Amino acid sequence: MHNKTLTELSALLQSRQISATELAKHFLDRISKSDLNAFLHVDEALTLQQATEAEGRLASGQATPLTGIPIAHKDIFVTRGWRSTAGSKMLADYISPFDATVVERFNAAGTVTLGKLNCDEFAMGSSNENSHFGPVKNPWDKAAIPGGSSGGSAAAIAARLAPAATATDTGGSIRQPAALCGVTGIKPTYGRVSRFGMIAFASSLDQGGPMAQTAQDCAFLLNAMAGFDERDSTSLDRPAEDFGRDLNQSLQGLKIGVPREYFGEGLAADVEQAIRAALKEYEKLGATLVDVSLPKTALSIPTYYVIAPAEASSNLSRFDGVRYGHRAKEYKDLADMYCKTRAEGFGEEVKRRILVGAYVLSHGYYDAYYLQAQRIRRLIANDFQQAFKQCDVIMGPVAPTVAWDLGDKADDPVANYLADIFTLSTSLAGLPGMSIPCGFGQGEKNGKRPVGLQIIGNYFNEAKLLNVAHQYQQATDWHRQEPPHA
Repeated sequence: MHNKTLTELSALLQSRQISATELAKHFLDRISKSDLNAFLHVDEALTLQQATEAEGRLASGQATPLTGIPIAHKDIFVTRGWRSTAGSKMLADYISPFDATVVERFNAAGTVTLGKLNCDEFAMGSSNENSHFGPVKNPWDKAAIPGGSSGGSAAAIAARLAPAATATDTGGSIRQPAALCGVTGIKPTYGRVSRFGMIAFASSLDQGGPMAQTAQDCAFLLNAMAGFDERDSTSLDRPAEDFGRDLNQSLQGLKIGVPREYFGEGLAADVEQAIRAALKEYEKLGATLVDVSLPKTALSIPTYYVIAPAEASSNLSRFDGVRYGHRAKEYKDLADMYCKTRAEGFGEEVKRRILVGAYVLSHGYYDAYYLQAQRIRRLIANDFQQAFKQCDVIMGPVAPTVAWDLGDKADDPVANYLADIFTLSTSLAGLPGMSIPCGFGQGEKNGKRPVGLQIIGNYFNEAKLLNVAHQYQQATDWHRQEPPHA
């Protein structure tokens, strides 16, 4: 049952061949036996209560395609009744009095919540080693990182602990863990999915999206997630659409842009081999490859690591021990309480980014760093628009290597930052992008580890991306491969 896609499970539920309660119990049992540390909070009573409600909707004929489908939420989305920690000691015991808009919409569709998923603290990281609650292990090789910050989401899907999961992408945190765990994930156009109730990291970059086994499943999930929300000032007011409407369109005549900057120094040979093989498969499906250039790619890392920390330093100022969250037990006065609370509550990577952000926003440095980074951000977005004059979608690697071993880059933050070289520019431009499994590379010490193909589209072209991904998955079976620790 756990190897079936969301689409297959939905058909079984709608035909009453399986009940929502049976399905929920099946996944809860698998979660209880897993040692991957993908889940931070599971409450069987809450899950089964939702399953019972879903059965009522199925019996009354009021079900949606997602009614009864088990789903797990990245612990960056606040949830009523479940802990909402953002992977941080600062919020270790916090239970939100309300649901994030994304959670509300899935609840309205009748999904059944399995629990909350581990993530890098406040979504800051590329390896899921920055969680206060310990790292998530990659189900393909438990010695490897799963990618971050949505490592819990990716590991849960890959290990068949859930058929669907929510995730967030600030600089690549849907696409990179999806690639390193061999699952499918899509980051929509910035503003497509409401950020209300998503614990903020970098407000101009954060974007929610789904993860699942297949592109078809992601289309179903995005249909529920996307839409205007008046409570989010960055939410885009656009007509509702069916993101799965083009899934069966032929790829004949599709023009795929291949950026030369994505295939230079730093790209591992095993990753390049898998990506080139995927591009050849697309040619068999009728697509044409076009050489394009994204000349500002190398500037995406310094640009991102000025803008994102600047916004993080502002967003995280609310965690001061006064209103909610962790508070130091002993302090002399209000200033001392602030200092001790934040020193105790935040992890090292979060502190590092707050300090960088405060510095680049400080008097005398704002123009030199933050404002300049915003100008380069516009140039990066312009590069993509020039490329899209020559092609329909852009393809390349998600990450320069397969998943590395836990602890390998723990003492070198810059090495972790460099792992995002191919995803950051898409986020800075606000474009939609996704990752699909396309093969395997070799871990340094152990067996095979997944490689993800990145597909980038122009604004609001999510349906096109999902069609391009779906057609590839109809012709290959990489997305059906099951890891040894599932």
